[in-house]
Amino acid sequence: MKVHMNVYDFAIKMELDGRGFYEGLARETRHAGLRGIFLQLAADEQKHQDIFQTLKKEARPETMKASTALEQAKSVFADLLAKKETFAPAGDLDSYRHAMKLEADSFRLYEGAAKKEQDKGIRELLLLIAGEEHRHYDILRNIYDFANAPSQYLAWSEFSNLEEFRQFGRDVD
Repeated sequence: MKVHMNVYDFAIKMELDGRGFYEGLARETRHAGLRGIFLQLAADEQKHQDIFQTLKKEARPETMKASTALEQAKSVFADLLAKKETFAPAGDLDSYRHAMKLEADSFRLYEGAAKKEQDKGIRELLLLIAGEEHRHYDILRNIYDFANAPSQYLAWSEFSNLEEFRQFGRDVD
């Protein structure tokens, strides 16, 4: 069963919105390292959008180049911690929570679509994109935590909070 075209249309719109959001944050921030992270996240969203546009045309996209956003973010945060710097986040903290919810929603959408996809290559591509969306969530979560509580220790817990991540933004008991 091929993933329904409406899923691709929805994914294209989500990626377009995400790119616009990150480009806006990049314009608003005065911190060069954060600007670089946001521009990388925007580039990742464009890459995802391009892949979904190709899939919508029922063509097979080329393999996806891995994102370097997480490594870039780790470097920026390590530098901030080493220098004991703080920064004023671009936008307000609620916008980061909203973006984290969108990244979690994207992850769930792509993971669900992958489970329904019979074509192994497309399924693997959807899971790769889902993984990148989870890493985007981790980056945003760390920016949020860093800006919200600069005196607390910043720990990267990549993929250790997967169940919490899957539930983020949902009303669960």
